[in-house]
Amino acid sequence: MSDATIEVRNLRKRFGRTLAVDGLSFTVEPGTVTGFVGPNGAGKSTTLRTILGLDAPDEGEALVGGRPYRALRTPLLEVGALLDAAALHPSRRGRDHLRWLAHSHGLPAHRVDDVLEQVGMEQAARRRAGGYSLGMRQRLGIAAALLGDPPVLILDEPVNGLDPEGIQWIRTFLRRLAAEGRAILVSSHLMSELEDTADHLVVIGRGRLIADRAVSDLLAAASGDRVALRTEARTEAMQLLAREGATVAVTGPDTLTVTGLTARRTVELLTEGHVPFAEVGAHRATLEEAYMELTRDAVEFAAAAADDEVTR
Repeated sequence: MSDATIEVRNLRKRFGRTLAVDGLSFTVEPGTVTGFVGPNGAGKSTTLRTILGLDAPDEGEALVGGRPYRALRTPLLEVGALLDAAALHPSRRGRDHLRWLAHSHGLPAHRVDDVLEQVGMEQAARRRAGGYSLGMRQRLGIAAALLGDPPVLILDEPVNGLDPEGIQWIRTFLRRLAAEGRAILVSSHLMSELEDTADHLVVIGRGRLIADRAVSDLLAAASGDRVALRTEARTEAMQLLAREGATVAVTGPDTLTVTGLTARRTVELLTEGHVPFAEVGAHRATLEEAYMELTRDAVEFAAAAADDEVTR
């Protein structure tokens, strides 16, 4: 799929005295789902709005298929976006909303039926948008983003309001769209969803880039050489392993994470000390753990910046 790339180059955007985005650069490649994350006030919304031409950068540039959004001749055919699922006229039927969009962009009427089928909204589209749940609004918003069959998709919190079935659907759906060669940028606060969906993660804080890495690399780095231990004798195990120089953290009612000892040495010590255990293995970090470690310093900024950034 041609021109399926998002490029952000040395982007800087200020609102009054607040520097919302500070020299940010990253690329979303074709065929990938890229998660875009950061604490509240980090500059995520401002970056998305700048990519879509809603905010003008003070410095740098944001390109879709090699051009600024405002230079695209047929925007809906080149980039689809969902920023606010609530931006629907409540008295308008879902199908009519899509028909109006299709007509205004010179798209054939059959595209409305095509995208409604893709997002599972064929029946609900006959109802007025004012009666939609948030999850239904999200699906209709994704349908609108797909109307022009664009090579680039930008979605802000697409799983917000979806039930478990809907969340599972969108995971599979985004993976399928990426497999078609599209570049997909997904902003989300739900690390668990990105862990199962995203190939790549762009993490920002204080308007600056913190990480731009494959999800698999982030998980491997966060996992380190730690050992996961399951035991009902948690206190005894902690005391024994700590005496051998390990750092032991409680991660659940009967689970510990051990740093400083190999899994084999951990088993030897527990066996010699007659401390019962059910399971010992390499610790696998979650994306949430990796994210929290990366943004530890940036979250302090979030509380101060949230009031300035919340509407951006």
